[in-house]
Amino acid sequence: MANDSGRRRSTSGPSSSAKKKPLWRRIVRGVLIWGCALVVLGVIFLGTAVVFTMSELPEYNALKSSQNGQMIVVRARDGTELVSLGPSYGKWLSYDQIPEVMKGAMISVEDRRFHEHIGVDALGLLRAVYVSTTTGGRAKATSTITQQLARNVFLNNSRSFTRKAREAVLALALERKFNKDQILELYLNKVYFGGGAYGIDAASRKFFGHPATELSTGEAAIIAGLVKAPSNYSPTADVEAAKDRGEVVLGLMVKNGAISQSEADQADIADVKVVKEKGQNAVRYFTDWALPQLDMLLPDTNEPIEVWTTLDPKMQQAATSAITANAPKGAQGALVSLDRDGAVLAMVGGTDYVNSNYNRATTALRQPGSAWKLFVYLSALEAGYTPDDRVVDEPVTIDGWSPQNDGRNFAGQIDIRTAFAYSKNTVAAQLGNEVGFGTVASMARRFGVTTPINTKPAMVLGTSEVHVIDMTRAFAAISAGGTSVEPYGIVKVTAASGDVLYEHKSARGQVLVPPNVAAGITDLLQTTVATGTGRAAQIGRPVAGKTGTTSSNKDGWFLGFSSGITTGVWMGRDDARPVPGLSGGHAPARAFSDYMKVAVAKRPVEQFQTEVKLPEWQLEPDDEAMQGNPNDYYYVDENGNIVRPEDGAGGQVPGAPGPDGQPRYEDGSVGPGAGPGQPQMPDYGPGQTPPAANEDFLDRATGRSRSDDPGLRAGQGLGNAPGQRQTAPGARPVPAGPRPTATRTPGD
Repeated sequence: MANDSGRRRSTSGPSSSAKKKPLWRRIVRGVLIWGCALVVLGVIFLGTAVVFTMSELPEYNALKSSQNGQMIVVRARDGTELVSLGPSYGKWLSYDQIPEVMKGAMISVEDRRFHEHIGVDALGLLRAVYVSTTTGGRAKATSTITQQLARNVFLNNSRSFTRKAREAVLALALERKFNKDQILELYLNKVYFGGGAYGIDAASRKFFGHPATELSTGEAAIIAGLVKAPSNYSPTADVEAAKDRGEVVLGLMVKNGAISQSEADQADIADVKVVKEKGQNAVRYFTDWALPQLDMLLPDTNEPIEVWTTLDPKMQQAATSAITANAPKGAQGALVSLDRDGAVLAMVGGTDYVNSNYNRATTALRQPGSAWKLFVYLSALEAGYTPDDRVVDEPVTIDGWSPQNDGRNFAGQIDIRTAFAYSKNTVAAQLGNEVGFGTVASMARRFGVTTPINTKPAMVLGTSEVHVIDMTRAFAAISAGGTSVEPYGIVKVTAASGDVLYEHKSARGQVLVPPNVAAGITDLLQTTVATGTGRAAQIGRPVAGKTGTTSSNKDGWFLGFSSGITTGVWMGRDDARPVPGLSGGHAPARAFSDYMKVAVAKRPVEQFQTEVKLPEWQLEPDDEAMQGNPNDYYYVDENGNIVRPEDGAGGQVPGAPGPDGQPRYEDGSVGPGAGPGQPQMPDYGPGQTPPAANEDFLDRATGRSRSDDPGLRAGQGLGNAPGQRQTAPGARPVPAGPRPTATRTPGD
């Protein structure tokens, strides 16, 4: 008995009762308890929020009378109304009046579980999360129709978590307060379908020309497909995209039982007739460019506003007529015209906005051809050239590339002015090679070109694609004396109360090039119109400009300015196929002339500032200054180190003055003649100067080798020897003082 009692005491003692459960079981139990508690609290909180939201929701009739969208009146610079943009509402259709195919189409494409969920589709959300985790993609949970209605009526389109939470609460409240038929009726009468149309009746009248009560199956499918992306699938913008989207909707309708397969087959979407919009014109190219800028200029507001713009109605009409009258058959045209402060006076993005609202003035990327030479010659002038300097128009090869002139002829020795006026490709290639192709690209960037620029030798002929508005902006900067110009289209924005919400403030432009460079390039541009390739752009007063034509006549350009107005014109095909006979000096130049005659008619005639006032380092007060100080010469090697002429052969520079003022030779001797065994120095005549640095130094400074660069052989390039500039008898003396040089990287 004692043993049994002892065993019972030992088995039921404290050590057995103190034994604990495993840790993992305690963790799981705690998680479940707290999880359930949090879920209960969440449900209580959500239920409270829904009940409170329900009490705040307007009555059904109040929701029917509320309107979405913002009215925008766009005015020209003279105050006249250009266009009125805003919501368009058709007749309100009750649930029974809405065609069944329209209801079925919308539910099939936007919310196939509309009649099963409680406002938020939990199953759809879980399915989206599962697909995302199994496929590795993003979760694509589409909002329910009720959620979309809540967003359209009460919220905005921001993608914040807070907005999504409010949307869910509102959707649950709407489902508690209204039945499914009422929600669908509200949705179909209020959802946005693009083009300013709110509701199916407005959309049906806008796109098909009849009330929504007469919608066919194919038309209903097209309308239902617009909700996802109204601007992309709008029938007035892209008919084919709208019909392709409609075919997708028909398939979903069959899948969800809204229609049978035979009904889908009978609904031939290809035969659906879309009504063309009336009253659209080239003004819409401008408003499509300017109005999106309101998102950055204004705070969020839904109140009606008036937008006062820079557009001049008469100039806009003249621009439209000029493009329409001169664009070759089958080709498109674009025009941008800027005032001296950057105000857009006229903008044409194509020959017909109704047929194509693609804005070629601001969006299209096209090669500028010889119009790009503006940046090549700007770089050369900044490096020390003047319009009177002599160059040689002759065959040239640079890194295996041999440019050809139009007509494949060569003029021989000419000045910079003539080379630019007649758009000599060989001279542009030599200039670009001398100053550095990277320098030309940097100059284009400086003047507002925003697109990628290649630095291969052929870039000097305009192989990099650009926007028309960017090139026009660059020429406007020249018209402004070398200071930057920023295009703008909105002067001010006012509210319905008259309060000014935004007003443009003019800012002083940044100086891009010195005055002598701006004067020099204006000289070249004026000569191009007076006697060169741009003669068709003459308007009876001073005009400065440049033509541009790409290979196979795919693009034609003319850009120029007069009396403070700068205008750029482009013509070509959207598919970049050749246009027979198209060149910058013909149709584009004529369009420029036709427009500018109207644009400058009421402005005073202005003469250009073309007097080149050289900076001090280029002035030539005496012979000593013309020779210059050899110690002032230097260049930067590929590692960024400064290299001076004393690092050259013999530590001295041929032609540098000796103690008695005579030229010094490579062996250090001085005097008018070379000593025994010394190289004979050239006999420089009056008005001519010896070189300020030896050829070896200049070759190193410009990164060239005379022995291995076929493009810079003796007799080619821009001078008597590589790195030197050509000075012909009777030409204006070329200063030998220090000039800025460019550092080029391999492969430029």
